[in-house]
Amino acid sequence: MTTLSTSQADPMLKNAPDDAQGAERLERQLFVALFGGVLLLAAWISQLFGIEASVANIPALVGALVLVFPLAKGAFEELREGRASSDSLASLAVFAAIANELYLAAGFLAFFLWFSELVLSRTAWGAQRAIRELIELTPDIARLVDASGSEREVPLSALAKGATVRVRPGENLPVDGVVRTGTSSVNQASLTGEAVPIEVQPGASVYAGTTNLTGQIDVEVTAVKGETTIGKVEKLIREAESAKGRKQELIERIAAYYVPVVLMVALIVWFFTAKSGSPDAKAVAAERAITVLVVTCPGALLIAYPTAMVAAFAAAARLGVMIKQTRTLESAADIDTVVMDKTGTLTTGKFAVSRLAPADGVDGAALLQAAADAEQSSNHPLAKSILETAERARISPRSVSSYREVHGRGVSATIEGSEIVAGRGAWIVELNPSAAAAVKAVEEKIEGMSGVHVMADGRYLGAVGLEDKLRRNAGEVVAKLRELGVRRVAIFTGDRLAVATRVGQAVGVDSIEAECLPEEKHEELKYLIRKGHRTLVVGDGINDGPILATADVGVAMGLSGSDIATNSAGVALMNDDLRTVPFLLEIARKAKSVIALNITVAILLAIIGLALAATGRLYIWVTPFYQAAAYVFVIANSLRLVRFGEEFAAAEEIRRQTEADAAAKPARKLATA
Repeated sequence: MTTLSTSQADPMLKNAPDDAQGAERLERQLFVALFGGVLLLAAWISQLFGIEASVANIPALVGALVLVFPLAKGAFEELREGRASSDSLASLAVFAAIANELYLAAGFLAFFLWFSELVLSRTAWGAQRAIRELIELTPDIARLVDASGSEREVPLSALAKGATVRVRPGENLPVDGVVRTGTSSVNQASLTGEAVPIEVQPGASVYAGTTNLTGQIDVEVTAVKGETTIGKVEKLIREAESAKGRKQELIERIAAYYVPVVLMVALIVWFFTAKSGSPDAKAVAAERAITVLVVTCPGALLIAYPTAMVAAFAAAARLGVMIKQTRTLESAADIDTVVMDKTGTLTTGKFAVSRLAPADGVDGAALLQAAADAEQSSNHPLAKSILETAERARISPRSVSSYREVHGRGVSATIEGSEIVAGRGAWIVELNPSAAAAVKAVEEKIEGMSGVHVMADGRYLGAVGLEDKLRRNAGEVVAKLRELGVRRVAIFTGDRLAVATRVGQAVGVDSIEAECLPEEKHEELKYLIRKGHRTLVVGDGINDGPILATADVGVAMGLSGSDIATNSAGVALMNDDLRTVPFLLEIARKAKSVIALNITVAILLAIIGLALAATGRLYIWVTPFYQAAAYVFVIANSLRLVRFGEEFAAAEEIRRQTEADAAAKPARKLATA
C-alpha cells in the first residue's frame, strides 16, 4: 500500500488509499470501526439503564478488543522492527485501561483513535492526488497498428518498443514515441507546465500522458509504462514518500528516545497520583497515565517531514520540475552559488551557421563539405546545424568508413581514405602545431561566434562560425537568483572566451570559465565546493554529467536530457524555461520553513498535552481529538505546498496571451487595410 510515510510514519497514513482497491479496504476498516462503536454504545446504554456491570461490560470489552486490534497489529510491526512509536503507545494505553477494568473508557479510546485515523487518512489524499492524476493521464489501452494498417485495441503490457500506435484527436498518448505519420497539436502541460500546445509532425518526439488535440497521428513506441517520461515523474514522487532526508533521520533519532521518555513520564505521573492518598487514587492515577500515553503519541512529529516533501514534489512536478531525491530538495534550500552551462542553458542551443571562414586557398564549399562529412555521425547541436546548412546548400555528406569522437575536443572521421577532424581550434593546433597562425587568423574572423575548425589529412581548411540566441528570460533569471540571496552566478563553458563573454555580459554573471574541457569544469566546481560554496549546476545533462553529479544540486535542462538527468543530476527540468531554477530554490526554502513549523507545533502540542494530562486537566475522552488536532495542523500546513507556484503558472499564461495578442495586431491591421 502506498503511504505518505517513512518507515516510521504514523498509522494515520497507512490507510490512505490511492486506488479502487484501497478505497474498498478503507470501507472495510470503517465497517469494523462502526461495528465496535455499536458494541460500545450498547454497553453505555446498558449502564445508563442500570443493567448489572458484569453484563454491560461484556459488549464494552468485546468492542474494545475489536477496535484495538488494528492498533495492536501496527504496534506488533513496530516492535518487530525494533522501533516503538505511535501505535505502540496507543495500544499500551488501551490495554492499560482494560487491565484497570476501564472497559468502556478503553473501548471509546480505541474507537476515537481508530476513527480519527480513518478520517484523517482521507485528508492525506490531497498530497497523493498528484500521483493518482499522473497515473490517470496515461490510458490503459492503446490502438496497435499492424503492417497492413489495421488497428486493434491492446493493453499497454502488450506493447513493445518499435510497435506503432494510433492516437486520435482528443486522446491522451499512452506511450513515449516518435511521430511516423500525421501532424497535430499536442498539449504537453502535464509534463512541462507549458500551456501552449506544440505542433508535431513526422520525426517529432511525443510523450505519454500528453494530449493529442487536432489531428490523428501514428506513433512508433520508444518507451511504455514505467519507462516513459511521465512514468519516471510518478516513480520519483512515489520515492519521495519513503525517502529519508537529513531532517527525517534526525526526527527518527529523536523518536527513538521519545517513547522511553513518555513511558517514564507516565509511570511518574501514575506513581505520584496513586500516592496522593485519595480514596480513588489508583483509578485516577491509571486514567492520568493512560491519558499521558495517548496525548504524547509522536504521530504528528513523524509525518511532519514526509507530508511536506510529497506536497513539494507534487507542486514541482506540476510546473515541470522533476526532483530525484528529498535530499536534493533539502540542499536546494541552502544554495549560494549557481553555475550555468552556456549552450542550451543560457542560450537556446539552436545554432545557425553565420559565417564560413575558410583558410587561405580553401573554397567555402569545400570547407562546408568537409565539416558535414566529419559531423554527420555526431549528435552535438553544432553538428546538426552544420548538416542543416549543408543540406540547404545541396551538399550531401559522403559515406564514413570509421568515426571517433574525442570527448571535449571534437570528432575524427575517415571518408574515402581521407582523415577529417572537426572541433576546437586548440585541438587542431595540438594535432598540427604548424596550423597555429592560420587558426588564430580564422578565429579573428569569427570573433564572438562558436567555431568548428576543420582539418583534412593534416591540412587546415578553416572554421564554420555559428551563433545561437540568448534565452529571452536569461537576464531575468540571474536577477531573480540574486534576489533569493545567491552570492555568485558563474558560466562554465567549453566555448571560446569571446562567445562566453558576450553571453555573460548580457545576463550579468559574476565570473566566466571558458574553453573548459569537461574535466576542467569538474576541477573548477570541486574547488568551489572546497571553498565552502553550496553549489547548484544547470546544464544539458549530456556534456555536463560529471559536474551535475558532483554539485550539491544538479539540474538538467529539457525533456531530451531526462534519461541522463535521472542518473547524473538530482533535478530535471521538463521544459526549457530557466525561470524554474529560481522556482526550485523558492519551493525548497518554503518546504524547509513548512517542515520547521510542523516540527515545532507537533512538539509544542505534545508538551502542552503532557502538562495538561499529568495535572488532570485533560480528560481521557478528549485525548484522541487533541491528538487529531496535531495531525490536522501538520497535514493542512503541508498541503499549502501543493498550490505553491500557481501564481508562477498564471503569470506565464498572462505573458503568453499578451505576446499572442501583440503578434496578432499587425495581422488585423493588414486585414483592415
